[in-house]
Amino acid sequence: MRLTILSRSAAIHSTRRLTEAARARGHVVRVVDPAQVEMGLGAGRPALYHRGKPFPLTDVAVPRIAASLHQHGLAVVNQLALLGVTLLNGPQGLAASRDKMRSLQLLAASGVAVPRTVMAADPSALKSMVKHVGGVPVLVKLLAPGDRGGVMICETLQSLEAALEAILGLGQDIVVQQYVKEARGSDLRALVVGGRVVAAVRRRVAAGRMARSLRRGARFEPAQLGADCARAAVEAARVVGLEVCGVDMLDVPGGPLVFEVNGSPGLRELEEATGVDVAGAIVSRAEELAGARRATRHAAT
Repeated sequence: MRLTILSRSAAIHSTRRLTEAARARGHVVRVVDPAQVEMGLGAGRPALYHRGKPFPLTDVAVPRIAASLHQHGLAVVNQLALLGVTLLNGPQGLAASRDKMRSLQLLAASGVAVPRTVMAADPSALKSMVKHVGGVPVLVKLLAPGDRGGVMICETLQSLEAALEAILGLGQDIVVQQYVKEARGSDLRALVVGGRVVAAVRRRVAAGRMARSLRRGARFEPAQLGADCARAAVEAARVVGLEVCGVDMLDVPGGPLVFEVNGSPGLRELEEATGVDVAGAIVSRAEELAGARRATRHAAT
């Protein structure tokens, strides 16, 4: 199998692990920086180039699109889809997962339980937003383009005031989510690959400071998901439209609440905490999709 990984660098840990796992299975692997990919339309078949040369032939492409390159990277994935390349995560699913409010809307509309959530464009409305989700503690997310977003757990009104001062005037949309008191220590991430959970961790999250993601300052422990959490993770992946994703949820009385779906989850914490060969599971799913594509083409001839 010829596997292309769309990633800014072959040295990134998750990219390196995917490369190692694929090569260990005898596959040909190429890492392509999407920033160095050019696209063409309007002259017959869509065109795709890498550093000015035709894009390398590939059986499956694995998008690992950085937030800083989201729009261009997503356009590259769209172009690959137009050319009929098998994708491990397509453009629609990736776009939905990056739009945090949109993904929650999709989940809620499909019956997947989510925390109480409000969104506003005015940071001065933060205090009233907190009331709408049931008071502190809350998860405050700054939705900014590229890598300039952030997330913060505010456990007290004082930390909420600090968050307000930090983000006031930035002119970005804000999402405030219920962070259930009973969920402290029950913040879970499940990695879903091909419609099944292959690894899960419990995340002990540091509170009180703005970070780009909940990974910053967190401790990870292996977790055994109950049947309801596993079902919620698999259904969230299906609704958003992702073959591979990290599903973040709160395991609380009454059932799990899904609060985020990540289309390019990091592999280091999951593999180190659980000992599961997550990269191997992802490559195995790529093999299945490539095999299904070959079978379809053979049946059509």
